[in-house]
Amino acid sequence: MSITKQVTALAVGLGLVTLSACGSEDGGSGSAAGSKTVTLVSHDSWAVSKSVLAAFEKQSGYTVRVLKDGDAGQAVNKAILTKDNPQGDVFFGVDNTLLSRALDNGLFQPYEVKGADAILPAYRTDEARHRVTPIDTGDICVNYDKAWFNEHRLTPPESFDDLIKPAYKDLLVTENASTSSPGLGFLLGSAAKYGDDGWADYWTRLKANGVKVVDGWEQAYNEEFSGSAGGKKAKADRPLVVSYASSPPAEVIFADPKPATAPTGVATGTCFRQIEYAGLLDNAANSEGGKALLDFLVGKTFQEDMPLNMFVYPVREGAQVPAEFTEFGPQAEDPETMDPAKIAEHRDQWVKSWTSLVLK
Repeated sequence: MSITKQVTALAVGLGLVTLSACGSEDGGSGSAAGSKTVTLVSHDSWAVSKSVLAAFEKQSGYTVRVLKDGDAGQAVNKAILTKDNPQGDVFFGVDNTLLSRALDNGLFQPYEVKGADAILPAYRTDEARHRVTPIDTGDICVNYDKAWFNEHRLTPPESFDDLIKPAYKDLLVTENASTSSPGLGFLLGSAAKYGDDGWADYWTRLKANGVKVVDGWEQAYNEEFSGSAGGKKAKADRPLVVSYASSPPAEVIFADPKPATAPTGVATGTCFRQIEYAGLLDNAANSEGGKALLDFLVGKTFQEDMPLNMFVYPVREGAQVPAEFTEFGPQAEDPETMDPAKIAEHRDQWVKSWTSLVLK
């Protein structure tokens, strides 16, 4: 398996590595009014099949230009700083952990997409104002190395509670909650599980049980996790990693030859549900092109193209996902969730407290 290809596949929707995409990626200004070019600003993990994007361009008459702006947090912050003279027309990639920051700073203008009724109700947000549209969803979860646990005759953990048991001491690697989207999601999952007063005690116990913290997903998964192709080559010694429920099917799909079963599994009791949104930038130069692009992003063609490009799940009712997803990486049945308003209220303080507690 190509490690580069695996990284590309697995760093889904979180802006941790650069993927290829159709359209220009230079750093010029956004589309001009009346232009037949529409500019999509996103994090580095944006991807779409060339044929699917070409079909939209032919049908709509617009040429799509893609501008990538680093990881999710960097991209959102830059979009806020440039909101009066935005780099493009549509922003894709703000998730539920950062949504309030974008909305509070007036990043988007209202637009209700065509086909909004087809979006599953569980993912709809801001329905009164339609400033953002849900595009995809996924679960941040602890993954485990099946071979390691078989070799050591140890049952893999299933829940947050399991991770603080002595049997799993020095086995888990996670990402920094202040620098990484999956790291932040794992922190929010623990806060949802144990509450405002209990999450800090949980992390105190997790730290005492030897959790290792690294800056980002790529380092955690490909350098520290023994179950990844990169980890096997590097002789990594951590058989537990914070990643995604869609990581096991990616391990199968991009393996050569393909294994009969995924070499990694998911601790389903550790999952936190993530949702990504797109919106029409407040001062978009080509708002009509932006609206057409947003309509395309919730259309069935793009929604069904998305899983194998960004390894996320569609939010449109009836959109099909690849068989490998349902077989090797089904969505968590009961993930931890948190209202975006609560995330907005507590996120910054939680991250500050987490940093002081875990990293110092």
